Amino acid sequence: MSIDILTRLAKFEDLIPSKIPFVEGKLKGHQDRSNYSIVGPGVSEDAKQNVKIAEAHGFNIGAVSAASMNGSGLHSHTTAEVFLIFSGSWRFYWGTDGKEGEVILHKGDVASFPTNMFRGFQNVSDSEALMFVVLGENDPGVITWTPKIIKEAKDTGMVLLNDNSLIDLDKQDIPDGKKTLDPLLENELNQFDHYTSEEIEKFVIRTSDSQKYIEDDEHYNSNSIINYLDELNLHQKIFTPHISHQTGFGLSLLKGKSAHIHPYELDISEVFLCLEGEWEVTCNDQKVNIGPRDTFSAPKNSIRSVKQISDEQGSLFLIRQKK
Repeated sequence: MSIDILTRLAKFEDLIPSKIPFVEGKLKGHQDRSNYSIVGPGVSEDAKQNVKIAEAHGFNIGAVSAASMNGSGLHSHTTAEVFLIFSGSWRFYWGTDGKEGEVILHKGDVASFPTNMFRGFQNVSDSEALMFVVLGENDPGVITWTPKIIKEAKDTGMVLLNDNSLIDLDKQDIPDGKKTLDPLLENELNQFDHYTSEEIEKFVIRTSDSQKYIEDDEHYNSNSIINYLDELNLHQKIFTPHISHQTGFGLSLLKGKSAHIHPYELDISEVFLCLEGEWEVTCNDQKVNIGPRDTFSAPKNSIRSVKQISDEQGSLFLIRQKK
């Protein structure tokens, strides 16, 4: 039975965001943002979060847009969290108090943050900014917040319950048999890892430094490739990753005005995410076009090919499930 590949297309303009996706959603500096679940549910604490493509891929893809000086409070993940900056400038900061270090990222930059560390981010542009986020595994687990975030959120009426469900006390009472999640204790906080800015920089690839990382697939000099995570096999050439994290998925960038990939078949999940240009993806003779901010998930075992069709240079992220 053939698959209508349009059901696997996520046009950004059609996505439905959550406006209060997490417990800190009413706090100043966190309240003016939108959270999108594109592939898989991600880690949203909003039970009503819309998920565009629910099929398990071995990873999750989401997006965050935020007004100036808004973003996420300090939190930790149990699986990989990789950020792809699409617009604006974003400040990432970390540590229990958020003062251990920071980096500023811009359009085209990629950062893979380690698990078991508290990190937050903030749009430091003058206008709204957007980034995409790739999380590891089918179930990326739950978020752990610093005690300060949990306590301040409770003052706004937002609490997490002991099953990690989110409720707004202004709208409902705590259900019978449930209780609020207690903030972490000092000995629990001590179990989280710490990093300097220099250490985190090893997990960052900036577009301004891209010439240091770009490789050609020796295919008529039309494809420029940056391979961030996991080994990439493309046009019978192997590309090693520039970031050493084991995330459970591969991440690469295909660039060029006439960039393309000839027909090939994969039995693992693969998603295309457009940063720039316009790309035509063909799957088993069905065609779909994706532009900036659009996402397409190729069906497993389909024969697919990709080509850049705009008059300008295009940039396309490839996200693949690790075998």
